[in-house]
Amino acid sequence: YTYSPGTSYEIHALKDINLNIPDGQFIGVIGHTGSGKSTLIQHLNALIRPTSGTVSYNGEDVWAENYNRRALRSEVGLVFQYPEHQLFESDVLSDVCFGPMNQGKSREEEAKKALLQVGFKEKNFKKSPFDLSGGQKKRVAIAGVLAMNPKILILDEPTAGLDPKGRDEILDQIAELHKVRGITIILVSHSMEDVAKYVERLIVVNHGKIAFDDIPKKVFAHYKELEEMGLAAPQITYIMHALKEKGLPVDPADTTVEEAKQDILHALREMNSTLLKGGVQND
Repeated sequence: YTYSPGTSYEIHALKDINLNIPDGQFIGVIGHTGSGKSTLIQHLNALIRPTSGTVSYNGEDVWAENYNRRALRSEVGLVFQYPEHQLFESDVLSDVCFGPMNQGKSREEEAKKALLQVGFKEKNFKKSPFDLSGGQKKRVAIAGVLAMNPKILILDEPTAGLDPKGRDEILDQIAELHKVRGITIILVSHSMEDVAKYVERLIVVNHGKIAFDDIPKKVFAHYKELEEMGLAAPQITYIMHALKEKGLPVDPADTTVEEAKQDILHALREMNSTLLKGGVQND
């Protein structure tokens, strides 16, 4: 994809992208600012058209002449980084009703269900969306897409600007939706800890190209290369490498707190067992 082709402002935002996304995966997308990740996800529901190449959904070219792109956007829902771009009605419930209404579905039933799924309290349904906190606005924006029962949910930085508690709440609810509904989740995030904890596949975009596409453990094993791209591994990975260098028999590929905890406890038990055996032999 090229912005402003043929002008002095021409920017090659995406180059030689080749991706296959199966049903039901929980995918993370990371990359430095300007890497092309937001441009990439906007292709997935035909918000922008590739300069060359094709985007196919279930084997059909979404830019074919008679393709129903409106129906596509109901099945592939995109939640923007800034929820204000998706909120426009006078109250929360009306806002979330808008998508199902356009689909000819029962509006309030779908809207209420979606709002409750993202942890939004019923007593606030009639509030103006513009009077809400940042975290509440994000919940409403996500609910607005969920109310259309998408098969794929794309989230562009859904936790940006939230405190740790709000971030964990939203991501835990998204993970639960993935588990219960079985929908495909594509999460764009700057938080290495978040993608390490939640996603099963991690795509790294660098200067418009796919630099890595693998399970998080294998991607973060390239932490030095990620640093050169302006990224990093989760803090836990650095801690585990440091412990390994100090002689503790741990796995430096650990990326989450839970993995590290279990690994460190196991290593300490092994070391204590060795020391105790040595002590008995010395006696």
